[in-house]
Order: sequence, then structure tokens, then C-alpha cells
Amino acid sequence: MDFFQAFWLAVIQGFTEFLPVSSSGHLALIPSVFGWTDQGLAFDVAVHVGTLLAVLIYFRQDLSLILRDWVVSVTGGDSTVYSKLAWAIALASVPVGVVGLFFEPVVSGIFRSPVLIAFATIGFGVVLWLTDWLGKRQRDIREMSWKDVLVISLAQVLALIPGTSRSGVTISAGLAMGLTRQAAARFSFLLAIPVIF
Repeated sequence: MDFFQAFWLAVIQGFTEFLPVSSSGHLALIPSVFGWTDQGLAFDVAVHVGTLLAVLIYFRQDLSLILRDWVVSVTGGDSTVYSKLAWAIALASVPVGVVGLFFEPVVSGIFRSPVLIAFATIGFGVVLWLTDWLGKRQRDIREMSWKDVLVISLAQVLALIPGTSRSGVTISAGLAMGLTRQAAARFSFLLAIPVIF
């Protein structure tokens, strides 16, 4: 892979990560379209560092409150909205971490097929549209239940398939559970932090 390819793949990552489309799918699909050598999963992970920095900067105030209240709750203090959110993020990160650890060879191999990526992109685009259309959108992030967290965490596992947007599938799950668009998106982006780490 040369500098030209690395540059354009980084630009594509930057443009697609915060949209409910799969940045990883685009990173795997673009080389196929242009006849480039597949850069591999390691490069894809590396360009996500920029995404991580953007999320950390944007949510810096929330993250300081989440971290502060989580420490207080661990040391026996009162539970707050922010400490509950910290535990929700931690617990929702477990399924994708476990599945990713044990199935990495499959994810980095057969799942990078352009045909699979195309079908996943279309299929989960339809899922996002349906959940946005049919979702009740009534509850705020403060009203998230542990059932919501479980459903969103299991949905996030699907994002290991290139072509499946991590933000799109977790937002879809949140909308399906009755969260507002803002609540579903906010939790989805906070949930990106441990996944990218």
C-alpha cells in the first residue's frame, strides 16, 4: 500500500465514521473497486485512532462527568445518571469484545468479501430506515434500561461484519427499544470509545 492509497482511505474513514454507514465496509470495498491491494484489518484499526480522538474531544465534558461519577460509585458513593451510563458503556462493550477476540480470523478473512459488504450495507440501511420510521422515540438516555443496554450491545456484535455500520446498527437497536434519535445516537457514539480502544 502506498501513501496515495493510505491518504484516500484515511479521508474515506473520516467522512464515513460519523454517518450511519459502515466506514469499515468502505475501507474494505474501495480497494476492490479501484484494484488496490487490500490494506488489511490492522490498517483499518489504525485509521480508527482519528475517530477515537474526535469522539474524545467532542464528548470531553460528558466523559469527565462519567469518569468522575463512576469512580464515586465504585468507592461506595451514590449512583447517578453518569455512573449508570459508565456501567452501561462498560457492559455493552463486553459482547463485541468477546466475539471479536475469538472470531478475528473470520472477520479479517471471509467477511471482507465485497459481495457480503454490499449486501450488509444495503440490508442494515433498510433496518435503520425501518427502526427510524417505526420506533416510538419516547425515552431519553437517562431512561435507558438494562434491557436496552443488552439489546444494543448484542446489536453491536453485528458491526464486526464489514458493511454493517457500528453506529447504524446500535442506533437502530436504540430506536427499536424506544429511545429518541438523540439518545440512541449519543449512546452509540459513547459506546464507540471502548470498541475503538
